[in-house]
Amino acid sequence: MLIIGIIVGLLVLVFLVATHELGHAIAAKRNGVVVKEFGIGFPPQAYAKKLKNGVLFTLNWLPLGGFVRLQGEHDAADGKGDYGAATFWQKTKILFSGVMVNWLIAIILFSVLAVTGLQKIVPNQFTVASDTTVVSAPVEISSITKTYPAERAGLKKGDKVLTFAGKDIQSTTDLIDASKANRGKLVDVEYTRNGKNATTEVMLRDTSSATFGAALGQREYTKSTWSAPIVGVVTTGQLTWATIQGLGNLVSNFFGGLLGQLSSSQTNRDAATDKLNEAGASVAGPIGILGVIFPQASEAGLSQVVLLAAVISLTLAVMNTLPIPSLDGGRWFVTALFKVMRKPLTKDTEEKIHGAGFMVLLSLILLITVADVFKIF
Repeated sequence: MLIIGIIVGLLVLVFLVATHELGHAIAAKRNGVVVKEFGIGFPPQAYAKKLKNGVLFTLNWLPLGGFVRLQGEHDAADGKGDYGAATFWQKTKILFSGVMVNWLIAIILFSVLAVTGLQKIVPNQFTVASDTTVVSAPVEISSITKTYPAERAGLKKGDKVLTFAGKDIQSTTDLIDASKANRGKLVDVEYTRNGKNATTEVMLRDTSSATFGAALGQREYTKSTWSAPIVGVVTTGQLTWATIQGLGNLVSNFFGGLLGQLSSSQTNRDAATDKLNEAGASVAGPIGILGVIFPQASEAGLSQVVLLAAVISLTLAVMNTLPIPSLDGGRWFVTALFKVMRKPLTKDTEEKIHGAGFMVLLSLILLITVADVFKIF
C-alpha cells in the first residue's frame, strides 16, 4: 500500500502542478506572449515534441510537478511576444491564472464529493439544509492497544466493524455498550478490511473499562444533489480561509518560538519549544505528503484521495497568492511595487529578489524534508 500511495501521490501532485502551469500557458497565449516550452516533471528531459502551435512539449525524468517557459520572462524584456512587454493587467492575468485553475479544480472536486459524500472538515461546514442527507460511515478502529483483545484477535487499525456479538453496529456507542454487556465473554466480530468482509472471535476482558482494547472513530458525510456546485464553491471558500488562518498560526508559532528561545527565562524557553514543535507538527513536505499522507488516504479509499487532492489544490492556490518572492504572488507584488514607485525593474534586480526568495524557499523545504524523515522513522 505504501508504493501504491506514493504512486497515487505523485500522479495527483503532477496533475495539480501541471494544470496550474497550463493555466499560465493559456493566459500567456491569449495575451500575446509566446510560450516556448510546457514541461511535465523537471529536467533531465525524457521526451520532447514540437506542437502545431509552436510550443515545445516535454516529459522530464523528475516527477515533481511541471513548468512553463515564456519568451522574455524578465519584466524588462520588451520584444514582440515577450512577457515583459505585456501590460500590467496582462501580467496580472498570466500570473494568477494558475491560481484560478487550482481553485477551479478544488471547486470541481468538492462538488463531486458533495454528490458522493463529503466529509466534515471544518466547523459549521456549509450545506443546503433542504438538499442534504447525513450519512454515517461504519465504525472504524483508529488505534489498537497492544496485548489487548482486539490485537490478539488479529484486528488492525482501519478495520470497519459491522457486527459485534451478533448486534449490528451503527455507532461507536453501540460497540462500547456491546463490549461492556459481554465483558469476559468470547464474541464474534464481523468487519471489513480493504473492502473484504471477515469474521474473528474476540475474548473480551472482564473489566469495567478497556474490555475491547481499541480506540474507535466514525466519519459523517453529507450528500447533496442540485446544490452540489454551490456546496463546492462555498466549501472551497471556507477551506481557503481556514488555510490562511492556519498559515497565520504557523508563522506566529514559528517566530514566537524563536523569540522565546532567545529569552533568558526557562519558562519562556519551554513555551517557545512547544510553539516550535507545534509549528513543525503542522507542516508536511514532499516526503511527508508522499510517504505518509497519500498512503494513508489511498488505504482509506478513493474519496479520501479526492478530498486530499482538493485540499492540496486550494493550498497551492493560497500559497501562490502570497507576496513571497519567486512565487506567482511574489512576482506580481514586485512588479506592482516597482510600478507604484515608477522605477524600472531591471533584469539584474529581479533576479536578485526572486533568487533570494527561491533560496529561502529551498532552505525551508530542506528543513521540512528532514523533519518529515524524523517523523517517519
